[in-house]
Amino acid sequence: MNAHAATQKALNAYLTGQARVETQEWERARQALASTGRADLLARTELLRCAAQSASLALAGPCAGFEALRRDAAAPELAYADFLQAQRLTAAQVAVLPPPQRAVAQRLAGTASGGDAAAMLVAVEDPLSRLVGVAALFQAGQAGPAVVALAVDTASAQGWRRPLIAWLTVQADQAQAAGDVDTAARARRRLAVVAP
Repeated sequence: MNAHAATQKALNAYLTGQARVETQEWERARQALASTGRADLLARTELLRCAAQSASLALAGPCAGFEALRRDAAAPELAYADFLQAQRLTAAQVAVLPPPQRAVAQRLAGTASGGDAAAMLVAVEDPLSRLVGVAALFQAGQAGPAVVALAVDTASAQGWRRPLIAWLTVQADQAQAAGDVDTAARARRRLAVVAP
């Protein structure tokens, strides 16, 4: 219970940009889980931390905290670590992912029917899971303006400053590249409001 509470506080602190609180709470969660001697639980927690970083476009490369525990991880955690890197997963790996990530993983693997990516992501109820899905599509070069706008709206609705800054930046850059000066300017004005 202590680990769960600390993990939730750490996630919220990370997403809202409270670095000091985030560091303290992740350390509390790690200590509580280490006392169980279960590397699998610690690996799952590290993946959750990396999922928040991915949702904020701050995960550069493999999930370092998880990689140190990879040998003791189960198939679902291994698949999720690969998903966070936007890798093409096998059908068996997709089957063990959390349900909110399966449709995105199928799309990345080329086994899903076409359809609208934004509509697929709107169906994901959990906001963090939705942002993780958008991030995977973005890494794979499959996040168009509607998907990025969904990420902006999701982060904004939650009051999650860190991912909001990341996705507004992407939105401004995408719009600028497409010649959509109005959308780019609107995204930059919003950035000026939310950036510390």
